[in-house]
Amino acid sequence: MNKILLKVVKLLRRKKLKISFAESCTGGLLASSITSISGSSKIFNIGLVTYSNQSKIDILNVPKQIIAKHGAVSYETCLSMVKNLSKISKSNISISVTGIAGPKGGTIKKPVGLVYIGIKKANKTLIKRYFFKSKKRNLIQKATVIKALNLVLNITK
Repeated sequence: MNKILLKVVKLLRRKKLKISFAESCTGGLLASSITSISGSSKIFNIGLVTYSNQSKIDILNVPKQIIAKHGAVSYETCLSMVKNLSKISKSNISISVTGIAGPKGGTIKKPVGLVYIGIKKANKTLIKRYFFKSKKRNLIQKATVIKALNLVLNITK
């Protein structure tokens, strides 16, 4: 994972871009990973761990109705998280993550390993749905971080 982290920090520094994160199922791993790289202070703006539904509502202004209708782990919630993070942080790139890292908490409709990652850069917003087959919490979290970092590389090139 270090290679991709170095690549992201170097690219964002070169382009003078700031990044922010709103994390749920990764519990701050994305922010922690990026700040483990020397020089990240030049590109990292804000990291929010909005783990509970209430924090998504209170801090990220995700409408209660979206969570009630679609659930915290949904395209709609992820989209609202990333759009509102972008407004709050005023970063060039915003990332939101919501999912079920397990090993419990999954359902038939939303199994363990289901993750949504949102990315917003300027007027471009993308929400990706992933399903990680592993049932190990730390592996799902790490895989999510890697996918998010790859999205940053792809949207920034």
